[in-house]
Amino acid sequence: MPRATVKQISILQSHASFSLQFTTNAPKNINIIISKVQSGATYDEIFQSLMHDQACSTIPISDTLLSHLLHRFKDDWKSALGVFKWAESIKDHTPLPKSYEILLDILGKTKQIEKMMSLVNQIHHHHHHHHHVTLGSITKVMRRLCGVGKWQEAVKIFDDLHTFGLEKNTESMNLLLDTLCKENKVEQARKIFLELKSCIPPTPHTFNIFIHGWCKVKRVDEAHWTIQEMKGYGFSPSVITYSTIIKSYCQDSEFVKVYELLDEMKVHNCPPNVVTFTIIMCYLTKFGEFEEALGIPEKMKSFGCEPDTLFYNSLIHTLAKSGKIQEAIYVFEVEMARFKVSRNTSTFNTMIAMFCHHGKDEEAMNVVKNMGNLGDCKPDIQSFNPLLKMWLRTRKVDLWLSDLLDEMVNKYNLSLDLCTYSLLIHGLCRVNECEWAYGLFKEMIGKDIKPRYYTCALLLEEIKQMKNYDAADFIEGYMKRMKSS
Repeated sequence: MPRATVKQISILQSHASFSLQFTTNAPKNINIIISKVQSGATYDEIFQSLMHDQACSTIPISDTLLSHLLHRFKDDWKSALGVFKWAESIKDHTPLPKSYEILLDILGKTKQIEKMMSLVNQIHHHHHHHHHVTLGSITKVMRRLCGVGKWQEAVKIFDDLHTFGLEKNTESMNLLLDTLCKENKVEQARKIFLELKSCIPPTPHTFNIFIHGWCKVKRVDEAHWTIQEMKGYGFSPSVITYSTIIKSYCQDSEFVKVYELLDEMKVHNCPPNVVTFTIIMCYLTKFGEFEEALGIPEKMKSFGCEPDTLFYNSLIHTLAKSGKIQEAIYVFEVEMARFKVSRNTSTFNTMIAMFCHHGKDEEAMNVVKNMGNLGDCKPDIQSFNPLLKMWLRTRKVDLWLSDLLDEMVNKYNLSLDLCTYSLLIHGLCRVNECEWAYGLFKEMIGKDIKPRYYTCALLLEEIKQMKNYDAADFIEGYMKRMKSS
């Protein structure tokens, strides 16, 4: 086993010794709590260990503290639920509706649908007087139900809104229709709308939801019909309406139709906006039409549109893709500041991805450091994925990688997600660090993040070659359970 590996695994498995850079006393408290959360424990064990801990009992629990903790465990539902139950049990502390919303979303995202539903019912019964179930929470729940194919249950929740002290009105109807359309259930949404429209008045947004839905399922003709229906209600199509259809044409690389529609917008006195042009530039880049994509900023100027952050993010991406690195750096460092357009995490991530793609690891690392120092943008998991990929590709594995992972978890308080775990396990297998990969595999399962079947198969092959039969048995057992479920 290579020298660094044991140390690396222990770094990854210990949640302790955090060096969080916050200004108040909160970080110390957060670190104390995090250090008590054992990876791989059940949520009840986590709850119990916090309940019976001397140090934890002296910590004043605040909404900020709880939201930091939930953010920290956003890909690890057992820890999130355990910590939340503990916070909830402390007397004089009732978590904010926002915290419930975040926890419901974590449970939904990790497909713990029964736990999510029982939490909704619990909030509903315990806080009946405060009406703690917010429309935001219900929306998250409906979205997650639709996401796992339980759309009828989402509709049932909408039907029962009054029991939560919420009303069926245009806002909640639109949220339901939007949820269904985003999961491609446009026809079902349409039926529901036809039942509701006599008692709940639609808004322009209602029709835009359908236009988006029809475009998503590649039925643009239906989207055009919806525009007519919208006009029948006395509403004019907006930039959003047209931009949705433009995006649909872009996806099919029908740019001639795109330019025709731009002209039509001008005629109807509904000129395109910066979002419209960002969409067009993105797709031209995607289809490798770099020259045409780089002509979009001029075209946009001729319509009198000002660039915004998302437009610049796309422009940097386009320049990077077409190999114009210096120009991308110029836009990032000079032009955005000159036009007083702020940079967000994605702006930095686009630069990081570009540098990594060209093997410039120093430059990429500098962007991450700058981001940490600027304070207004914090690196997220996407900031690090290109770096991890690059170092695994160039085989700079040993200490570099463990330091980087240590920094991600400890300094920036990030929790690894499915994508990052997969990337690491695949990359480590390729560079013969499969013991380390196996450590991550077990950590991942402990957090109930389910690896892809392909990842398991790849790791199993490598582990067998190492003649580690116990590990091989463990992986095979896991794969069998995966298949049967």
